[in-house]
Amino acid sequence: MPEGQSIDWRPILAFLGIVALVSVTLAALLFAAVHRRLRKIRVPSGADFFTTVRAVPLGLVVGIDLLDLGLESFSAPLIWFILNRYKLQALRNVATVEALIPVSGPIPTLTIAWLAARVFKLGQAYDPNVLETERVGPNEYVARPPEGR
Repeated sequence: MPEGQSIDWRPILAFLGIVALVSVTLAALLFAAVHRRLRKIRVPSGADFFTTVRAVPLGLVVGIDLLDLGLESFSAPLIWFILNRYKLQALRNVATVEALIPVSGPIPTLTIAWLAARVFKLGQAYDPNVLETERVGPNEYVARPPEGR
């Protein structure tokens, strides 16, 4: 670069702005698409990260990765809110910490974890027909009501 010239940052910033806008828009569309399925998921209380990841649809983890790409560390509160709303605490904790790491945005970490959990059978398989119960007496159980739904 010749002496006295500086780098024109406008095209670079415009490109990054377009990437952020497109990724946040796609994330919002994915969240809207999987909303109904997420409302029906009943992950057992105390489930670990991989059990929770195996229970959620791919669209959710791709949406979280896109949100992290578009907003970087600013996506952490949104991710916390979204996953807390669906009672996915194990996924919420890991996804929020991952969103706070500045250079992790371009890496689809949760999508890779979702694929690894299914390919390597990490965590417990999700069975939508299992009901959580509460003991109400000797050898007597009743279905636990859904929390906050």
